[in-house]
Amino acid sequence: MLGLLLTIAQITGGILLGIATLDKWDGESNFFNKIAGALVPFQTVIGGTLVILALITFRGGWLFSIVSILGGILLLTHVFGKVPALESGLRQLSEKLMPFKAIIGIALLVVGILRLF
Repeated sequence: MLGLLLTIAQITGGILLGIATLDKWDGESNFFNKIAGALVPFQTVIGGTLVILALITFRGGWLFSIVSILGGILLLTHVFGKVPALESGLRQLSEKLMPFKAIIGIALLVVGILRLF
């Protein structure tokens, strides 16, 4: 059950993070933009789910878990200001990851799809 929930979070998080690249591949249909628009209100939930479930199921594959944790951190960037004790460290990590946002998003999407099979 946790594996399926993590897979869904990976796919949806990958779409949210990789939307810039997916939009280029999509062309005129705006398929991914419509999906991302519907997922934006759940960004915090998806990011938290990615981090927590990746830590819980870490033994399932360290590469998949690391990609999930990094994707979750990027999705939770807007929440870091609400945690004063961790704000500076998490914000610095997030800023270092930001140039790789699309790459991590596409990797997260691929990992989620691979976990389906």
